[in-house]
Amino acid sequence: MMNGRADARSLGKPNFGAPWLALCAAFALHIADESLTGFLSVYNPTVLNLRQRWAWFPMPTFEFRQWLVGLIVVCGILICLAPLAYAGARGLRPLAWIFAVIMLLNGLGHTLFSVLGHTVPSVTFSRPAPGFYSSPLLLAASIWMMARLRSTAP
Repeated sequence: MMNGRADARSLGKPNFGAPWLALCAAFALHIADESLTGFLSVYNPTVLNLRQRWAWFPMPTFEFRQWLVGLIVVCGILICLAPLAYAGARGLRPLAWIFAVIMLLNGLGHTLFSVLGHTVPSVTFSRPAPGFYSSPLLLAASIWMMARLRSTAP
């Protein structure tokens, strides 16, 4: 018992609510980090360069406002799903895995590009890469989510 409430795991109902909320918080901080450090000034030229190389490259370019509003909406939706994560909803587990893997790759990408000082040879930036400061939080929360999903697998 904690504060008069039983822990969900002590009731035999495994959940992934705490890592879900931690990953949502890390994502929110990452959105702020990217917006404050000029992420789109690196992202958009990288996408344009990759499209020149590979016409099929599927990533879009963004204007700041549409990019920021889109990320805030996605993050808000993910936060609203927290009660389902705390309930251990089986239907949310695939989304939780996708969310964790994408955020893990996101954190690794920002870290790698910080080490390299560029995304593609023609798109360089002073180090660290935009969005780097929140990357450790993305990595830690993603790993926690994956570990919890594995340990609570049905």
